[in-house]
Amino acid sequence: MGRERATYADLEALPEHVVGELIDGELYASPRPASPHAMAASVLHMELGGAFHRGRGGPGGWILLYEPELHLGQDVLVPDLAGWRRDRMPQMPHIVGFTLAPDWVCEVLSPSTARLDRTAKLPVYAREGVRHVWFVDPKARTLEVFRLEGAHYSPLATHTGTARVRAEPFEALELELAALWDEA
Repeated sequence: MGRERATYADLEALPEHVVGELIDGELYASPRPASPHAMAASVLHMELGGAFHRGRGGPGGWILLYEPELHLGQDVLVPDLAGWRRDRMPQMPHIVGFTLAPDWVCEVLSPSTARLDRTAKLPVYAREGVRHVWFVDPKARTLEVFRLEGAHYSPLATHTGTARVRAEPFEALELELAALWDEA
């Protein structure tokens, strides 16, 4: 007899201090992130949001969200950041779960979530056609950039330390990595 598949009701029953996700019928509950994780995600959201969401000092053309709930097939994922090109999602719908896959996601890695982000969530993003995925690791001080090529992701670059970088799909903005690690 196989295991019972987790449901959205199982997600709703989780305590508020955890982030719940459903992947291939399995429930994953992760603790809220520690401060280095929160710093990297917050700074990245501010930097990209100004230039790409609001169009201040950059080209605009995106809707960028912090921890959106994605309903992709039977899976429910919560990336740290996600972005949709406005030509695909001209206005943000008033919904809890987004069924339109984003064009870009960013997962900020924590010791407790890195394996989940890399091995369980990445194939879902590929299946749903998410064009770009970033992995930000505050501990290792790295930004890994991937582009979907067919059914799999190809690594484009791994940026480290306090470099100033331009990374797809936001290469119009020079990003100062030191700010992500609170070293700027």
